[in-house]
Amino acid sequence: MANYGIHGGLLEVTVVSCNKLKDTEWISRQDPYVHIEYGSNKSSTRTCKDGGKNPTFQEKFVYSLIEGLRELNVTVWNSNTITHDDFIGSGKIPLSKVFSQGFDDSSWPLQSKTGRHAGEVRLIMHYSNSNSVQKPANDYAQKPSKGIAPSAPPYVPEGAPPPSMYSAPPPSMYAAHPPPSMYSAPPPAAYPPPSSYPSYPPNSGVYPPAPYPPQAAPYPPPPYPPNSDYGSHYPQGSPYPGMYPPPPY
Repeated sequence: MANYGIHGGLLEVTVVSCNKLKDTEWISRQDPYVHIEYGSNKSSTRTCKDGGKNPTFQEKFVYSLIEGLRELNVTVWNSNTITHDDFIGSGKIPLSKVFSQGFDDSSWPLQSKTGRHAGEVRLIMHYSNSNSVQKPANDYAQKPSKGIAPSAPPYVPEGAPPPSMYSAPPPSMYAAHPPPSMYSAPPPAAYPPPSSYPSYPPNSGVYPPAPYPPQAAPYPPPPYPPNSDYGSHYPQGSPYPGMYPPPPY
């Protein structure tokens, strides 16, 4: 990855931890935090309470790069509530590796005010060169390949009608098989369907049928009531035997 054109690019810096820091406390454990400066941009991590010599932070910061500025200034402090914060150590972090490779995960030494070793700080840095020169899209325009002639137009004999500019309509999707009906067939009837030929005689309830024409009743009708074997209810020798009712007097 080229180093030129870094202005306006973004640099991501993650403060991971510190190791073997100089202890500025005599009785209690120190409370370290990390301060980073890049040009006029300044950032600080949270205070690692009772972090002692090996605090952990895991905090990320993003900086807009400035052309010609290729290092970070890192300072580690011990936070105090009553007095001023105690200086632990500082160091300069070069950015040449992250600019050339796009990634850098390293531990950097810190020095005290007297130049002695004051511990290490671990940083993970990412850089994506957003201003890198890219080949314009016009350069990728289609060009005829070497050794391949352009295709000739199709041959059309004289007198033949020109080919239609419209393609044939697509075959109907229902040509072979009609679509199934959305209504299912009615269920079979519980009784057989009526016959197409009417029954004869219709609605006949008597079998066998009565003869036609009907026979006439005998005439004259027999007397009523018929002669009984037991005789009339009138006494024997009555002038009206066998007649009912008797004629009026």
